[in-house]
Amino acid sequence: MGNSDSVVAQKRLARFRPDERPVIKGIFDRLHEPRSSVSSGKPTKVLSLDMLKMTMGKMASESMIKRVFQGMHSIDPGVPLARGDGIIQEQLVIFLADILRGTAEERAPLVLAMAEGAKATATTTEQIRDFMEDLVSAAVQTLAHRGHLRAWQPDRMGDGPQGVKLLAEQLTSELKSSDQNMCDIPCLEDWLFRIPAMAMFLELLIGEGLGVGLPSCPPPTLLPLCRYAPWSDLSCLLNIPLLMFLSPQMPAGHSAPWRLLFSTSIHGESFTRLVCNCKSKGPTVLLVKDTKGHIFGGFVSQSLEVKPQYQGDSRCFLFSVFPYMRVYTCTGYNNHYMYLNQGQQTLPNGLGMGGQHGYFGLWLDSNFGHGHSKARPLCTTYGSPQLSGDEDFILDTVEVWGVGQPPEEQEEQDEKKKSILDADPEIKAMMELTGKTLHSQGLREPEEDER
Repeated sequence: MGNSDSVVAQKRLARFRPDERPVIKGIFDRLHEPRSSVSSGKPTKVLSLDMLKMTMGKMASESMIKRVFQGMHSIDPGVPLARGDGIIQEQLVIFLADILRGTAEERAPLVLAMAEGAKATATTTEQIRDFMEDLVSAAVQTLAHRGHLRAWQPDRMGDGPQGVKLLAEQLTSELKSSDQNMCDIPCLEDWLFRIPAMAMFLELLIGEGLGVGLPSCPPPTLLPLCRYAPWSDLSCLLNIPLLMFLSPQMPAGHSAPWRLLFSTSIHGESFTRLVCNCKSKGPTVLLVKDTKGHIFGGFVSQSLEVKPQYQGDSRCFLFSVFPYMRVYTCTGYNNHYMYLNQGQQTLPNGLGMGGQHGYFGLWLDSNFGHGHSKARPLCTTYGSPQLSGDEDFILDTVEVWGVGQPPEEQEEQDEKKKSILDADPEIKAMMELTGKTLHSQGLREPEEDER
């Protein structure tokens, strides 16, 4: 392999299946250029930064490609290196193995090198945030270039570059840095272990950027499917980085398709229309923008129903999108997860999440156009701060998305799975009375709640 055998590289290569190892080694052969060897003076093969730019240029910025090159260059392959700044095959193999198959401990030095430089022992949280902006932006660019947007249309969605910065800040906020805002290898190891999105972004960029194409390592799914949205008429609050952030927080993750149920840009400013479009539609995501520019919302884990009592369960949560991206989950203090009421004389009419009547963490009044986010110091149900610009705010935009299959489709699928014996118990009883043997009765798969 390359200049001479490298035990380190051979061990890393062993992580891949036998049929995948030639693919990993072949990536270098596609990208290299000749360079003289340090030990013998004979031509050897190296991967240059320019070659990396030619390969990854459509999926990442120049600064991100330089970071990837720095990460490769920081690796000690255990064999003599070529003169200059070229990457040898052993370095590339180790880099690919650590990014695609590695542990948090193996990825942490590479992240440090990509953020700060090849010989750094620590870096600042600001440098990590800059690195994350480059990485998140590259992940979004890669999804678009490779056709993995899953029917979402960024040109009809919210501010993507702003979303990149907000998601990078959110991910960086999870770092447990020192008092001087410094991050060393143990700090980065802990961060990478707790934040799986980091590994997924790196796997997507490197796997797609270098055209790895391993059958056992398909590109990670970072977005849910957009099942329905009238894009020609829609001005969407969602953006791609926000979807990458929100969907993993939900019970079904990326596997649940999204469909638009309500938007003020299409359906107008009507609370009655909002309720009619969204009730009994399964789990939903509510997005609100106020006139101060704050964007926030909540996830409701069960179908919205109009009734004078709290509903939902502990899977519900509130979130902020702008000016910062955060999720606020249940504290366990109470069960005031969700409230929806209309047309009552004595109880509040509107849509609320968390807190209590008159002091919701998020409230939209049935007299459409007004709401509040009263959380002093924090919302009791979700531990969230004030989400809106003003405690009592004026609405600019409201958007509701259904998440997962519509309940009626799920019921149809459940019905199709049922035997005629389940659908009509009288037939089953008649067959038993006449002595007919129910041959299939003991062969059917047990229901989920019977297992």
